[in-house]
Amino acid sequence: MSFRLSLLPLLLGLALTGCATVGPDYQAPAVRMDAQWQAALPHGGSTGALLDWWQSFNDPTLSSLLKAAEADSPTLDQALAAIASARASDSQASLSGLPTLSASGSDSRSGSQGGNVGRSSSAALDASWEIDLFGGVRRSQQASSAALAASEADWHDARVSLAAEVASEYVSYRACQLQLAHDQDSYRSQQQTASATAVSVAAGFSAPADGALIDASLASAHSTLLAQQAECEVSIKSLVALTGLSEPLLRDKLAATAAAIPQPASLQLDTLPVQLLSQRPDLVSAERSLAAASAKIGVAEAERYPRLSLTGSLSSTTTRGSGNSQGWSFGPTLSLPIFDGGSSKAAVLTARANYQSALASYKSAVRSAVEETEQALVRLDSATQRESSVAASAANYRRYFMATQQQWQAGSASLLTLEEARRNALSAEQSLITVQRDRVLYGISLYKALGGGWQLGNATAAKGEAA
Repeated sequence: MSFRLSLLPLLLGLALTGCATVGPDYQAPAVRMDAQWQAALPHGGSTGALLDWWQSFNDPTLSSLLKAAEADSPTLDQALAAIASARASDSQASLSGLPTLSASGSDSRSGSQGGNVGRSSSAALDASWEIDLFGGVRRSQQASSAALAASEADWHDARVSLAAEVASEYVSYRACQLQLAHDQDSYRSQQQTASATAVSVAAGFSAPADGALIDASLASAHSTLLAQQAECEVSIKSLVALTGLSEPLLRDKLAATAAAIPQPASLQLDTLPVQLLSQRPDLVSAERSLAAASAKIGVAEAERYPRLSLTGSLSSTTTRGSGNSQGWSFGPTLSLPIFDGGSSKAAVLTARANYQSALASYKSAVRSAVEETEQALVRLDSATQRESSVAASAANYRRYFMATQQQWQAGSASLLTLEEARRNALSAEQSLITVQRDRVLYGISLYKALGGGWQLGNATAAKGEAA
């Protein structure tokens, strides 16, 4: 129509002088954060890198399990597949603004019964180039590039989470072993007490009630022992699932190291919460997803504007008896959306709503990151302060039990007093193991809350590793 033809010179001039880009230009949102941690920083909050923190445990079994988990993890495989998919989409988007060229050819014979056979051959070369008048292609490239960066950050987040989960389960298993050893010692001690009490009751030196009391205590200790054994077995099953190792091989690895809770070196961290933005891959992923959502607004906006393409073709046809004919064509093609029932406007509104949703998700992720870090700081500080008190309590309850046991053997203390002293000693020792375990687990939680030392620059390494 004449309206379209009148626009053609204008759009051609725009294509030659420079193209517009519709949609918002993305800027990372400013998130309000406190200038410093509100919780106490362990060890003075000295600044240092968190990379290779697992080496500070100096536990070869833990290192071996971490390597096995990373080498065979469905979660990491899924994250790598997401990177490959995002990278393919990014490559596709980067090529979408280039001209396209296609070739075709045919060779056919025709004839009739008793007539001559004719032959016709043709070849054609077609080219087209859609000019990115309003930046739809550029916005699409921005969106795919941001999505790729988000998928790479997700892969790093999966690695950090997997390592923290393996280490936490390993620490819990070692604590379970220590608790099991204490329960076994307590059970053996109660068996000896039960034997001595049975002899005393049979000889008439002790009341039958003492026999009933020690039998009840022995049955309770046996039940506790069985429950603790089951907990240790459950931890082994979890480690099998996390590492992908066979259970016999895993048990061999665990048996190669003495049963002790690994003790990492002091956890170092930056004192400013803003560092979370560069240390936590999940926040990087959320921010890059937000950037992709912003770019998609421009993609949707560009669909509402005219589209201009330059097309050209070369053709050659040879027919027996008719000779050879050649032809060519070149010119612009303008497509102008006039009426689509409001679908293009709805697509823009949808893209803007998706951006607002991504923005809310990003802000929520930042708040959660600060919350996780503050909570881990509080718990780690509490466990660190409580450990010395709990250790003193356990040592003194153990000494009291040993003294009471000697008095009972000498006949100056009752069996009830002995069993009460035993329960107090066992409870205090359980509390010590628990607080020692928790101190390490809270350190791992803090390490994970700070992103495992990952930095945005590591995305380059991820590209090579995920290729």
